[in-house]
Amino acid sequence: MSVIALGYVGIGTKKLEDWSSYATNLLGLQKVDQTRGVLSYRMDDRRQRIAISESGTEGVAFTGWEVPDAGALETIASRLEGGSVAVSRGERALADERHVADLIHFTDPIGNRVEVFYGAAVATDPFVPGRSISGFRTGANGLGHIVYTADSGETVRKMVAFYDEMLGFRLTDYYSDPFEARFMHVNPRHHSLAIVQTGKTSFHHLLMELFSFDDVGQGYDLAHALDDGIAATLGRHTSDFMTSFYTWTPSRFMIEYGWGGRAIDPTTWKSFERSEGPSLWGHERYWASEEFRANALRKRLENGDNGLRAPVQVMAGNYKVMQGACPWWDEQKARRIVR
Repeated sequence: MSVIALGYVGIGTKKLEDWSSYATNLLGLQKVDQTRGVLSYRMDDRRQRIAISESGTEGVAFTGWEVPDAGALETIASRLEGGSVAVSRGERALADERHVADLIHFTDPIGNRVEVFYGAAVATDPFVPGRSISGFRTGANGLGHIVYTADSGETVRKMVAFYDEMLGFRLTDYYSDPFEARFMHVNPRHHSLAIVQTGKTSFHHLLMELFSFDDVGQGYDLAHALDDGIAATLGRHTSDFMTSFYTWTPSRFMIEYGWGGRAIDPTTWKSFERSEGPSLWGHERYWASEEFRANALRKRLENGDNGLRAPVQVMAGNYKVMQGACPWWDEQKARRIVR
């Protein structure tokens, strides 16, 4: 038995008011509760997806991973305890705070607080976004994905082994140039978790995927209007085909704000090594070193020289097929396409 989706994320901050504006006005989350020191947000029919608490530190405080039922929760708890992982169970007040039926919590190999739960509460009223957006792509694929950074290749391998053996994640793909990265899935989302080697151990980013590309573009404009609002420019990934940009949160980790992520079939998918690097184009990382940016640009230019292309990932209702034929495009389709 394994987890099935990323269910919620908790954030600690010294800048609660900054988060209040950022979460609604840029991200488009719906504020559903504000008490002294705590903000609660929706992004779909769930009662709560993001919880932000005033604290003495900045960053992601916990992640919540969903399982189908109480039996699955007990199976994972027993597996963790059998692997000598300390597990805390059955805290009724905490479950109520998270709006779930029950949960357990523990820490992963780099000290992140991990919660596993079942029975998330569903709201009785429709989702109302904080700004005019079409909505977030969540559902069975979960809230989005998270990415951790690691100080070494050994740490990357420890994290991959832990999430595989203890929680049932599976490797989607991986690469080693311009840095080491491992992508893991638990449902049709290409990855719900990734671990990348950067030389330090931290939380890197949280993905939020939108239904409309225009939602992303308008968010890009809003982020540009902020001081230091853009962490990485608009670009497209080689892994999940997501077209996205990255924005700095008030807590100085990043939100990837994107559209058009691919779906895989977890029952037949085979992991493989990729050589194309992280991005087909774009995603200029303003925060990175000159050497890192030069290596990443080198990979992107190689992708262009090699004619690397990927099909746009769309759903019924958000595209229109153009009329006409194009012999040149028919020839291009026969060339190398990203898997």
